Amino acid sequence: MKLRLERNWLIGDTTTGKLYINGKFFCYTLEDKIRNEKIYGETAIPYGLYDVDRTWSPHFKIKMPLIKNVPNFEGIRIHKGTTAQDSSGCLLVAKSLSEDKQRLINSKIAFDDLDNKITEAIKSGEKITIDIVAPDVKQGLIWGSIGFTLIGLGIAVYFYFK
Repeated sequence: MKLRLERNWLIGDTTTGKLYINGKFFCYTLEDKIRNEKIYGETAIPYGLYDVDRTWSPHFKIKMPLIKNVPNFEGIRIHKGTTAQDSSGCLLVAKSLSEDKQRLINSKIAFDDLDNKITEAIKSGEKITIDIVAPDVKQGLIWGSIGFTLIGLGIAVYFYFK
């Protein structure tokens, strides 16, 4: 199972995005602010590809998804919550976002569904990874380059015929 977290909105101390399973949109996510180094309770998970397992959480007292081998930090979980204050540096999931994109809505539904999918994948022997990435900006760069080229061409034509 391939999870892909695409971060889309960086607002204050909150980072929200979209989680995809095998290329298909699944739910919204919320994390703390992005920083260069992971700081407990204050920072989003660094960009990168990580393995995911489902292990016992001493804090939550249940088995739940664990994002493994996060540089300089252990115990990064995927769980339910509403705001960055619920995160403690973990990844929160939900079915929808508030209008200001700083709160999650229907988190328990998304978490239970994701946890079930991860559990089934593990039972079938499937490897689970999560790729945490910035939004794909290539398309915007291409259209921006075309726009600047057309503007430059328009200026050249203007001065040629002037």
